[in-house]
Amino acid sequence: MNENSTTPTEFVLLGISQRTDLQALLFAVFLIIYFFILMGNMLVFVATISSQVLHTPMYFFLRHLSFLDVCYTSVTLPQMLVHFISKRRTISVLGCAMQMFFYIFLGTTVCYLLAVMACDRYLAICQPLHYMRLMTRRTCFLFVSGCWVTGLLVSLLQTSLIFSLPLCGSNIINHFFCDISPLMKLQHPSSFINNVENILAVFLVLVTPFIFILVSYFLIIADISKLTLPAGRQKALGTCSSHMLSVILFYGTAMFTYLSPKFGYSDSLSKLLSLIYTMVPAMLNPVIYSLRNKPVNDAIKEILAKLCMCMKRLFCCLCGQSLRK
Repeated sequence: MNENSTTPTEFVLLGISQRTDLQALLFAVFLIIYFFILMGNMLVFVATISSQVLHTPMYFFLRHLSFLDVCYTSVTLPQMLVHFISKRRTISVLGCAMQMFFYIFLGTTVCYLLAVMACDRYLAICQPLHYMRLMTRRTCFLFVSGCWVTGLLVSLLQTSLIFSLPLCGSNIINHFFCDISPLMKLQHPSSFINNVENILAVFLVLVTPFIFILVSYFLIIADISKLTLPAGRQKALGTCSSHMLSVILFYGTAMFTYLSPKFGYSDSLSKLLSLIYTMVPAMLNPVIYSLRNKPVNDAIKEILAKLCMCMKRLFCCLCGQSLRK
């Protein structure tokens, strides 16, 4: 490989840890995390589709969030699990570009969808008389479509810019997936356009929706504080605080990660923060937004009951066939 600037055929991902004695433990831990992410979000997704009671704007957005969380984590986690048990930790340039594209695409969509959900909660709580008139099915569809299209455009722009500039002789990525910051470190220091674009993207994709969410929840809390019943006020404030916990975990760690190269923070800290905003919110969102709600729990119980009935019938059929033989 040329020492100045070349195009490698593949990249080497160093992963979370290079200690061989920890690989089996890390594999088990992240496999369990991935299982809970898939199960929690898929249960919410299926429940909000199957139950007519949950065909409301709030659950329409939650359905998309659950689907996005499954896809978002599936871009990085399966590959990371394979690398824990494999000696070969490489990824092709095309594979790296595709991983980055889908990661930015889905991540950006999540960022804007969370802002839309905050707007939905503000209208439902602070403008209840106008809520159903404003949040029609068409409006919800346009909001969600806007999130997906924005994510697609941002991803196309960022991915094409990252891979349009040459690298500085190294193909080793000190990360567990093809993220923006680690790849920018492999590029020539004079990639001014990429640096400016990265800061602009952080502001538009992370900072702006985050401020919008904070303002929305500030207005919601101000409205809730006017409630005369202490029990209702306490319950509403508890719900808002749990929502804000998930939002701060996601946006806060993501902003810190993508701005950290500008301030010289360590790669280990960057990887830790990436783990937090990639996995923790996706694992907590089903519990925070959905599984504590009685309508969702009732729908999930109905789904599980039907599933158990189907399994029982299948088992009886198999047993009957084996007895006849």
